[in-house]
Amino acid sequence: MDSIRIIGLDPSLVACGWGVVEAQGLKIRHVAHGVIRPNPKAELHLRLRELFETITDVIQLHDPSEAAVEEAFMKNNAASAIKLGHARAACLLAGSMAGLGVGEYSPRSVKKSVVGTGTADKAQVAHMMNVLMPGCSVKAGDAADALAIAICHAHRVKAAGALFRRVS
Repeated sequence: MDSIRIIGLDPSLVACGWGVVEAQGLKIRHVAHGVIRPNPKAELHLRLRELFETITDVIQLHDPSEAAVEEAFMKNNAASAIKLGHARAACLLAGSMAGLGVGEYSPRSVKKSVVGTGTADKAQVAHMMNVLMPGCSVKAGDAADALAIAICHAHRVKAAGALFRRVS
């Protein structure tokens, strides 16, 4: 059975989480995770460039065949939603420029996929990442969310019976 390596990205201009998993059948294996923290005092274009370049480096290092990015959601602040949209664009572009197929998932669908409820909190998501991938030792936050996004994508790929393939 073929395995698939997926990078999950939790977009943010403050703390952009990333996580790489390898899925083979029903098995999910942790590969790596981290958080990108652009300089908050830098101009927007420089923070976006740092996100794009760092994600590109992570993709080159871990060689995923697919990417998954969390969709934006809007609470009350339109300006924050626009900034999140910029961060999402950097994530989507990095995956696309690397020739990866990119899936997009709502926060609710990610939580439901890994915890069983779309209203799970960050601590519950992190707990499930540590249950599903013993030894990954991820704390609640952006990296745990990114791993969950990658696992959500793996579940969707399996359910669909098809893979997003490199589009180079």
